[in-house]
Amino acid sequence: MSVQVRAPTDPSLTISKDRCEPGSVNIPLCNFPKTAESTSADPDATASKVVDAIKTALNNDDTKAIAELFLDDGYLRDHLALSWEFHTVKGKDKIADFLAQNGFPLTNIEIDKSSAYRSPQFGVYDGVGEVKGIQFFFNFTTKVGKGQGVGRLAEKDGQWKLFTFFTTLKDLLGHEETTGPNRPQGVVHGGQVNRKNWAERRQDELEFKDRDPVVLVVGAGQAGLTAAARLKMLGVDTLVIDSENTIGDNWRRRYHQLVLHDPVWYDHMPYLRFPPHWPIFTPKDKLGEWFESYAKLLELNVWVKTTIESTSWDESKKQWTVTVKRTKADDGSPETQTFHPRHIVQCTGHSGKKNYPTIKGMENFQGDVLCHSSDFKGAQPNGKGRKAVVVGSCNSGHDITQDFYEKGYDVTMVQRSTTCVISSESITEIGLKGVYDEMGPPVDDADLWLHSFPSEVLKAFQVKVTAQQNQHDAKILEGLEKVGFGLDKGPANAGLFIKYFQRGGGYYIDVGGSQLIIDGKVKIKQGQEIEEILPHGLRFADGSELDADEIIFATGYQNMRTTARDIFGDEVADRVGDIWGYDSEGEMRTIWRKTGHPGFWFHGGNLALCRYYSKLLALQIKALEEGIAQY
Repeated sequence: MSVQVRAPTDPSLTISKDRCEPGSVNIPLCNFPKTAESTSADPDATASKVVDAIKTALNNDDTKAIAELFLDDGYLRDHLALSWEFHTVKGKDKIADFLAQNGFPLTNIEIDKSSAYRSPQFGVYDGVGEVKGIQFFFNFTTKVGKGQGVGRLAEKDGQWKLFTFFTTLKDLLGHEETTGPNRPQGVVHGGQVNRKNWAERRQDELEFKDRDPVVLVVGAGQAGLTAAARLKMLGVDTLVIDSENTIGDNWRRRYHQLVLHDPVWYDHMPYLRFPPHWPIFTPKDKLGEWFESYAKLLELNVWVKTTIESTSWDESKKQWTVTVKRTKADDGSPETQTFHPRHIVQCTGHSGKKNYPTIKGMENFQGDVLCHSSDFKGAQPNGKGRKAVVVGSCNSGHDITQDFYEKGYDVTMVQRSTTCVISSESITEIGLKGVYDEMGPPVDDADLWLHSFPSEVLKAFQVKVTAQQNQHDAKILEGLEKVGFGLDKGPANAGLFIKYFQRGGGYYIDVGGSQLIIDGKVKIKQGQEIEEILPHGLRFADGSELDADEIIFATGYQNMRTTARDIFGDEVADRVGDIWGYDSEGEMRTIWRKTGHPGFWFHGGNLALCRYYSKLLALQIKALEEGIAQY
């Protein structure tokens, strides 16, 4: 049997590939303004002058004057404050047109000086300190709510102009979150006959015996739990259902050695932060325990062992009819219940169905395992003498090959295209340093800062950050290239961060797997598609063959829309837009926003995205429920 497991170095494999989700826009890089010449300018006074000009324009209802405060190629980004949508508008003229059509509904704006981080200061625009200007945080009010934002000023021809201006809604007036000064009383003192205690009231709330939930959330992972938490704090009655036996099992069931690649400072959840003793990188089972505790402490209504039997949408009543089957906790018997929620939020992961390829001969494989990475339970304890093939070269593929190697297997990774590789240390010490780290700002401030960057600006400064990360990782990257591992630097060389937003995968955060490949402990078959599964291995398009006792397909997932089709049917799936990837303005498509189907929403992503966007999702639903917004 002939085996070619080391491909010659092909220079074309290191070319950056701007592959997107189908229909996603490959957004360009912004042009950064020049660093301000007047470095002695007073940031406070300069920012105040611009904000005062905005106030004057507000008083005069003069949207054209507001547009004139921007650079010719400046950016206005808004999340729900200026309209009930997500928008990024580029260029002074287009900003003027947008404001003329939509207005500028702020009633007041004030610079935020509540902390040194928020106060006006000379700030970095490009991620590495080559381009600086004046940055300031601000608070604002509208006729319906309160919000926060970030402005960045650049100097041109001796005048300070807005390079970026970001607004995001935080509260609805009269419907503020029940936290802090608005926290509930928790008790009704004396005098009521048959008064129930907290445990009895909590059980009644959880059972939904005599009421319908306003919102039905499908999935109890980070997306479902964060959505439910935000909705609860806004007083929106919500039920979460999940087919797992216990909250957190969707993480517990994953492969044996799985640990989050994101550091703890990036992963905090709303209302309950990870405690100070928490490890930097969270093991999967520990995260499952946290999810279970989170739901209990926040008193979220979650039904496990529950599946959807049928759904239908009544256009005239603007409500769903959903029948669910639940396995009762007391005796294990099944029961069905029908609800009429006005909203459904699909929280089944930011991806959809498994990318489990259909390959000639799969039914003839006589090895012990042939499965997708999501079904992989871990390598056998003593794999000496066994051969494993892992198809896929991103996070899951590397983690699984590492597990096989540690158990004594002869393991080969099949890499069909290229992978963006960045070390875990480069992520924490370069990519997230100073924003999401031990000494960084409060996580809500960090989120506001990060999301205030329009996608074109974020992509441009990620090019510079990625260059620094690649320099730090030079030894690893050179070693991988020498053994024929195909590398790319992400879309337009913008690295892992943008590759995640643009296509949802295609990267590896190196936690040791790369060195195994460099040292030859994990072999590589690169650049060839699988032509056929043999009874005891694989045959590739180039005619070479590879023996295998176990084959794992770490080939990712399809679009969330495929899961919607499976659960809710063609009528719903055909009506919603494609999910993930950028729209023409650089905002994420369909997820966290109106989907095209009334009362149907998508929520997902990593812990950080779920933390930020869960608030915006909940505000949209609350505004619709209160008649503040319309479909």
